[in-house]
Amino acid sequence: MTTWTNDELTRIEHAEELQMTPSRSDGTPRTPVPIWVVRDGDDLYVRSFRGSAGAWYRAARASHEGRIRSGGVDKDVTLIEVTAPGVNDRIDTAYGTKYGRYGTSYIDPMVASRNTTLKLAPR
Repeated sequence: MTTWTNDELTRIEHAEELQMTPSRSDGTPRTPVPIWVVRDGDDLYVRSFRGSAGAWYRAARASHEGRIRSGGVDKDVTLIEVTAPGVNDRIDTAYGTKYGRYGTSYIDPMVASRNTTLKLAPR
């Protein structure tokens, strides 16, 4: 299994956004969407601001594959659904820490969308 390098983790962690290009069910790429990304240890996570109604999220959940670009890193990823409460608690905190300056109108929907948490696993 492929893992993130320390350099990749740091570059993506410090980037403001990530360009997510989920694959359609036929394997073709969708249009890239800018989304927020957070790091927890040696893992990277994303959520859908629009919850499960987000178009990119629905495609990502259907295919579990995509491509990301952030901080100069361009990588194919497997998208793994995360339901563990402890992990989601840490992701809630990470969103608040990294993006709190944008205020509750942005952070609250990210915390409320914890059922859309996806772990990015490099391929």
